[in-house]
Amino acid sequence: MQTIPLAEQMRPRTLDDYLGQEHIVGRDAILRKAIETGNIPSMIFWGPPGVGKTTLAFIIAEKLNRPFFTLSAISSGVKDVREIIANARESAAGAILFIDEIHRFNKSQQDSLLGAVERGIITLIGATTENPSFEVISPLLSRCQVYILKDLDLTHLTQLLLRAQKRLEQEMGITIDLEENEALLRISGGDARKLLNAFELVVTYKPPEEGKVRINNSIVQQVIQKKLAIYDKSGEMHFDVISAFIKSIRGSDPNAAVYWLARMVEGGEDPKFIARRMVILASEDIGNANPTALVLAQSCFNAVHTVGYPECRIILSQTAIYLASSPKSNASYAAISMAQETVRKTGDLPVPLAIRNAPTKLMKELGYGEGYKYAHSYGGNFADLEFLPDNITGTRFYDPGSNARENEMRARLKTLWKNKYNY
Repeated sequence: MQTIPLAEQMRPRTLDDYLGQEHIVGRDAILRKAIETGNIPSMIFWGPPGVGKTTLAFIIAEKLNRPFFTLSAISSGVKDVREIIANARESAAGAILFIDEIHRFNKSQQDSLLGAVERGIITLIGATTENPSFEVISPLLSRCQVYILKDLDLTHLTQLLLRAQKRLEQEMGITIDLEENEALLRISGGDARKLLNAFELVVTYKPPEEGKVRINNSIVQQVIQKKLAIYDKSGEMHFDVISAFIKSIRGSDPNAAVYWLARMVEGGEDPKFIARRMVILASEDIGNANPTALVLAQSCFNAVHTVGYPECRIILSQTAIYLASSPKSNASYAAISMAQETVRKTGDLPVPLAIRNAPTKLMKELGYGEGYKYAHSYGGNFADLEFLPDNITGTRFYDPGSNARENEMRARLKTLWKNKYNY
């Protein structure tokens, strides 16, 4: 028989049992009053993971006793939305539709909600960890009240831990000696679900001795390091996996890149975060060795924003494979880094008079623009002219990489500038 996870067992069923978010559901708070009167608006809960967004939606549904439908934006589409709207039409009081991770819905999916929300066929409750101003289309956002949910503080987390301790002691018929809780609280990062999962894992890790389970910081760290190999979008694993992904692409290993990509997709990572990192990499690690890489990466980001999960995983995969298989060069990255360091060291050096702007008569009289050579007036669209400040003349910031495209660029620059930059 499947065991119900502790986090699910302990999900509050009433506002009185709900921990945190006093600013919106505490006594006399605006949302609590709306819930108690049964007159709630469509709304979006915005906050970090594990602070009670889903739980609050379930409490509202229980309190209002209306037809309640749930969707996950990761795995649902327009067809699912339309089916729910059709069912909701049969309810005179209107139905509640809860959409988890609503920021994952693309524009067309969000558009499909508009009419039903506006006519009151459904009351929408969306949950998101992302700023809805950027991730929810304006027409839908204007029809919803946004409530910001905050991280649970130490008082809330400690209360939750004590409740969990009593629950497991009753369920397992044991005594839990919670000597220290700092490690559990630190691991949770303010996420109630993570706290309960970690606590349950530690308690069930080894059989009790004489009916007692002893827990301290050392035991927690030992168990969590061995057992809690879960991808966490906001924790250390998040940074480790994206690092492995980027380094695999930089190292020209498409197989490893796709593996780490799959880890992030399966973990529910924001696809725009993955795509954004590939846009940066396309310039930083490939650059002019293959300028098309940046074009494809930017197209990937745009497509991911439009399509969303689950289909966008294919676009991410195509782009990751292309970038990993592409020739590499960090010459552009090195050039801007060196140029910035030079600026910091030398300060604001004067612009050579020949290339200064001369919009007034006085400026022209002072020599602004004098001696400027318009490149297109010369053969090959090139005129030998000094563009750098005198103090750093001849400094080479851009050193083309050793690859087919940049070797061509190096040859052209050497032809143009002769020995000036030592190309």
